[in-house]
Amino acid sequence: MRVVTICLPESYVEGVDELIVQNKYPNRSEVIRIAIRDLLVDELWGDRKPSNNLPLVAQLQKLTQVQDLQTQPSR
Repeated sequence: MRVVTICLPESYVEGVDELIVQNKYPNRSEVIRIAIRDLLVDELWGDRKPSNNLPLVAQLQKLTQVQDLQTQPSR
């Protein structure tokens, strides 16, 4: 995974931390990953059909790998 630094309003950080205190998520990174994944599914990938009965997370990882291969310069 790639490390990305973001700036958030204090109220967002407090809300994320509250989710962790409530044991709904293990850490901040997981909260943010899930929120971004859900946004991308809603905004970009919502029409995609499940493929090969893979879980959504596996489908998104596979899609990311394919996109990474497509953006690499050819040898």
